[in-house]
Amino acid sequence: MYQAEFHPKVDKDLAKLDIGLRKDIRDKHIPKILEDPYTTGKSLTGKLGGLKSYSFTAKRVEYRIVYDINTEKVIVLFLMVGPRENFYERLLRRLGK
Repeated sequence: MYQAEFHPKVDKDLAKLDIGLRKDIRDKHIPKILEDPYTTGKSLTGKLGGLKSYSFTAKRVEYRIVYDINTEKVIVLFLMVGPRENFYERLLRRLGK
């Protein structure tokens, strides 16, 4: 099983979300990704190529979790968590692309 690492701003992403949703992300979605990061998320293309995006819906709102897989260190680096609206534009800014 992969180990989780988090971009420094992921804490701020999570703080903006409802406490119940944060618990679901921590207890349900992140463990699911860590169990099999290659097939759980979809591969992104373009400027975000090489990254994976996991999506889910809560209270009729779509959310995304984007992560990178480091096979050498057996680590999944979570880069951003949040609602789908403008998600990829914000991610590009965060990554400086």
